[in-house]
Formats: sequence, structure tokens, C-alpha cells
Amino acid sequence: MTKLTSQELAAGRNVMKQCLAIKSNESVLIVTDPARSNLAGIFAAAAKAITKKVELVSFNTMTGNAQEPPPLAAQKMKTADVALLVTTYSLSHTKARKNASQNGCRIASMPGITLAMAKRTLMADFTQMAALSTKLAEILSQANSARLTSAAGTDLTFTLTGRLGDADTGLYTTPGLWGNLPAGEACIGPLENKTQGTLIIDGAMAEINLDQPIKIIIKDGLAIDISGGQAAKRLTATLRQAGPQAFQVAELGIGTNPLAQLSPNILEAEKVYATCHVAFGNNLSYGGIIDVPVHEDGVILQPTLQIDGKMILKAGKFLL
Repeated sequence: MTKLTSQELAAGRNVMKQCLAIKSNESVLIVTDPARSNLAGIFAAAAKAITKKVELVSFNTMTGNAQEPPPLAAQKMKTADVALLVTTYSLSHTKARKNASQNGCRIASMPGITLAMAKRTLMADFTQMAALSTKLAEILSQANSARLTSAAGTDLTFTLTGRLGDADTGLYTTPGLWGNLPAGEACIGPLENKTQGTLIIDGAMAEINLDQPIKIIIKDGLAIDISGGQAAKRLTATLRQAGPQAFQVAELGIGTNPLAQLSPNILEAEKVYATCHVAFGNNLSYGGIIDVPVHEDGVILQPTLQIDGKMILKAGKFLL
């Protein structure tokens, strides 16, 4: 790895101290792959400045989001105090991540993170963003229903009864906490087989360049028609490869990060302030029952979101 710049070192230190609050007696595991090894080196260097118990595990077996890592990596995640998942594809919605969290590991998941993204977003003061994300998650946890609309044509209804909202704050300082870096969202897993309506993805789609907006007709929780262009065809192929259950609505999310920018890199795009996102596929992380090896998010611009009839977002502006 080339010598780190002062900005790279500062971003790594901020993650170790503010986001993860690593202590000198804790073990830190960095999970990565060859495409992200240089970025992983930033976090390894920052961790080694605090603790001697730093291990890096690299593998290159994943071809999509939500696929399980090799058993050895999964076991090391489960026994570490802290794990940073600096990978091309997301491990967030895997049994390995869930088992590690349940065992007390604090986890920062960074699928697809780039150097530019890290330098831009990881120096943030996470306190204010965390407060908004937590407030929204509490609203979602208490809700029975949601309606999401947009000027582009989205009009969806969700049933949320009994599901818990989750705040991705960027602050993973107590055992078992986990989330993304860059952080900044509140999200929930709608009940299976209940979501109805039309979804227009016009902001970003996970790892797919939007040549034109994707239109998705959803009936009884399943995407029954996906149209648009090449992006729509790629999304359809990805979901079809994972099996029929991959077409199930898995998540409703709200972005809360003012530093995040739109791009096909969904790790950052889904965090864009005052946007919403809807995902398909694996929903085990949200208390659901859909166990498939994909979790594909699409971002909706200028959304209007009502929770139990109360307006939370109106045309891309918070009303809290």
C-alpha cells in the first residue's frame, strides 16, 4: 500500500475513535477483497495506532450483495470485538453479519466505498445526523402504515405493524451495534405480501447506471412488472437469478446524510438527505423472513412520505 495522506489518516482515525470507540484491549477484524485492499489498509493503519489486535481477512468469492462470506471469515467476524467490512459487495444482509452482531461484535459495513467517498464523508460530526436518524426510526417503529409518493409517479402503500425501525447513525459504540459507513438513514422492513402500488426509481439503483427511471408495479409485496431501459433489464436479471422471493419488497428507508451524493454506489446514494429508498430481496436484518442472496436498493427523489397519515417528508423536505 502507498503511504497514506494526512486526510486519509484523519478519516481512518475518526472512524476508529468517533464511530467505533475502539479500546486498546479490543480485537479489530477488517474483512476485504482485492479490489478494496488499499482502502482496507487505511482502516488497518488507524486501528493499529490504538490496538495491537488487528487482523485483515481477504477473499474474492462474492458476485453480488447479501451473499455469505467464506466460513472462516464468518467465524472470525463472530469472535471479534469490532469488524469493518470493506468489501465490493455488501455483507450487511447476511447470516454472518447477523450472527456476529448477536455475539456482540460492533460492525461498520462499507460495501463499495471509494477513496473519494471516504475522504468526503468520514470526517463528519455524526451527532446531529444520528439524532435525526434515531427520531425517524422511532416514528417508523410506532407506525402501522406508510404511503410514499413522488412527482415522478411513485405511489406505494406499506404495512409496518410490528416491525422495528432502525437508525443507521454511524455510531456503533456498544456491543452488537452495526450499520453502514457512510451512515445516515432510518429504515424498516415492511410486512411481506402487503406493499401495493407503483414505484419509480429515479435517483439511483444499486450498482446500476440509470439510463432512464425504472418503473416497478408492486402487488401483494412482489414486483410483478419492471420496465424502463437497460437499468430495468439488469435489475430484473439480478432478482430473477436469486429466485422468486427476491422480487419481494424488503425495505423502506429515508436518507439523512447532508454530505452524501447520488451515484450508482448505493452505499452513499441511499443516504442522500431527504430522499427515500425501497429495496427488494433479503429482509432478515429487518425482522423479516425473506432469505435470498440479494438486497437491491433504489432511490426515489423528491419524495413525499406519510406515516400513519402524518406528513414526514413533502417533496424532498423534512417536516419534523
